[in-house]
Amino acid sequence: MKTIVTPILMIGALVLSQTTIAKTYNGGADMSKLLPISTLLNNAQKYTTEPVTIKGTVTRVCQKRGCWMQLASDKKFQTLRVKVRDGDMVFPMTAQGKTAFATGTLKIHPLTLEQTNQRRKAQKLEPVDTAQVLHLFAPVAVTIKD
Repeated sequence: MKTIVTPILMIGALVLSQTTIAKTYNGGADMSKLLPISTLLNNAQKYTTEPVTIKGTVTRVCQKRGCWMQLASDKKFQTLRVKVRDGDMVFPMTAQGKTAFATGTLKIHPLTLEQTNQRRKAQKLEPVDTAQVLHLFAPVAVTIKD
């Protein structure tokens, strides 16, 4: 009996060590609604009411409260911030570099020229002459995979 059980336990341990461990919030993202971030941003108005799931590598996380994380888009140099109310979900700093899926809707916030340049100054960027629009993704469920 020991000769059969030992190999089975070893195989089970090997399978478990190879399995991707995911952290989920509110049951995890709905993978059936997956949409590239670039498509979402190209049709922004449409996705303010229609829930979708986005996928991206986590490039930054809020260091104070874990209330937002920034995802890299499928389009080069494009990112999207995933933002929750403080305490609704707390994204860990260890999420950076991992793949995240978030299901929710897009929020569009037009900025004034002054707000635009204040944000650019904080990011150590040159001021601009036209106001920008801020896009935030408001998730209802999130999955972060290792």
